[in-house]
Amino acid sequence: MFDPSAMIMADRATRHHVLSARPDARTRPERPPGQRGDSMRQLAAATLRRLADRVEPRRVESCAPVA
Repeated sequence: MFDPSAMIMADRATRHHVLSARPDARTRPERPPGQRGDSMRQLAAATLRRLADRVEPRRVESCAPVA
């Protein structure tokens, strides 16, 4: 089935992709710190780190010189 809106969306996506490699391409400013969702991301990262330590604990390596 022919869908003109899909063709227009594909054309725009292709242009955006191709023109993003140009030296004068638009850039998005970096996200300021402390935006909404950062605490959730940190909580998820801490939870996954604890889970990974339970599944495969890290070995404590000593830095003693070999005599």
